[in-house]
Amino acid sequence: MADTNQQSPPPQLGPVQFLMSNKLETAMWLSRLFTVYCSVMFILPILGPYAAANFYQRALLANALTSALRLHQRLPRFQLSRAFLAQALQEDSCHYLLYSLILVNSHPITMSIFPVFLFSLLHATTYTKKVLDSVGPSSLMFIRNLLDKLTANQQNILKFIACNEIFLMPATVFMLFSGQGSLLLPFIYYRFLTLRYTSRRNPYCRTLFTELRILLEHFIMKPACPAFFRKMCLSSIAFISRLAPTGV
Repeated sequence: MADTNQQSPPPQLGPVQFLMSNKLETAMWLSRLFTVYCSVMFILPILGPYAAANFYQRALLANALTSALRLHQRLPRFQLSRAFLAQALQEDSCHYLLYSLILVNSHPITMSIFPVFLFSLLHATTYTKKVLDSVGPSSLMFIRNLLDKLTANQQNILKFIACNEIFLMPATVFMLFSGQGSLLLPFIYYRFLTLRYTSRRNPYCRTLFTELRILLEHFIMKPACPAFFRKMCLSSIAFISRLAPTGV
C-alpha cells in the first residue's frame, strides 16, 4: 500500500516544451544569443565594413530589447511617477537599455560593443545550461565545458566590462573633437557612467575607479616621475573625484 501511494516524479520536459514553458526567459535568451552573434560579426568584419556597421546597430538594438524585457521582469507594474523612475534607474537592465539607445546611432567603435557582447554571453550561460539539461544530463559536454570556463572567469570578465565602461567616457570626448560624435554624447554618457558607479548589484565600475586611482597615485609618487606630469595627474584625479556621485 505504501508503494502504491508514493507519487512518481514528474516527467522531464523536452527542450521544446522547456522553452515554451518559460516564454519570457526564452525570449531574453534568444535575444542575447542574437546579440552575441551580431557582436561577433561586428568585431570580425568578414562581410565588409558596411555590413559590420549594420551588425553594430543590430547588436545594440537586440541588447535594448533584452534590457527592456529584463526591466519588465524586475518591475512588472509600470507607473508614471518619479518614484517608479527612481526605482527603474537603480536597475542594471535600465542602465544598459539607456546605453544601447545612447550609442545605437553613434559612430561604431569596438570598445562600445564589448560590454553588450560580454554581458549577453554571461547572462545566456545559465539558461543555456538549463536548455542542455532538458536535452539530457550529459548532452553536448564540449559546450558545457566552455560554459563552465566562462562562469569560472566571470569576475575577470566583469572587471573588463567595467574597464570598457570607464574608458569609453574619454573616447566619447575624442569622438566629439574628431567629428564622429554629437555634442550631447559625452554628457549623456557621463550620466550613464554615474548610474554604473552607483549600481547596487554590480560594484565593479566603482571598484575599478578606486583601483585605477591607487595605481596612478603609486606611479606618479615615484621620484623618477616628472613634476609637471605629477601635478597634471593629481589635478585630473581631483577633477574626476569631484564628478563622482556622493553618498555611495
